[in-house]
Amino acid sequence: MITFREARREDVPAIVGLLADDLLGVGRETAPLETYQAAFDRIAAVPGMLLIVGEIDGRVIGTYQLAILPGLSLGGTTRGLIEAVRVASDWRSQGFGALLMADAEARARAAGATLLQLTTHQSRERVHRFYERLGFTASHIGYKRALTPQE
Repeated sequence: MITFREARREDVPAIVGLLADDLLGVGRETAPLETYQAAFDRIAAVPGMLLIVGEIDGRVIGTYQLAILPGLSLGGTTRGLIEAVRVASDWRSQGFGALLMADAEARARAAGATLLQLTTHQSRERVHRFYERLGFTASHIGYKRALTPQE
């Protein structure tokens, strides 16, 4: 049976394993475990920020982060922003991703969100088709800019 719950600090190694379990993550998720644990502590300290895991028989097989963002635009719409969605490679294409996203939607609705949005890397064409099957539309163009620490 699949269960979804808020992540605990002891889940961090499994979550990092999921983040590294794809072509993009394998080369970038290489920081020491302490770095990820500190990031987990920062996430846990922010109201409206959820890090969720899905598990079967005690094994973490999926994760996502959900931020609840109150806003002024669109008549004061509250958004649910989904990030870092990952499913273990041996569980992909078995319906688990759809259950994971349904959990995210339910949590966003419960928090008052009336819009759900996410970003995904432009190279993940298969994932794009998955999100489109769930009713998401590619409506915006996103940009990123790395910030270097100031001295």
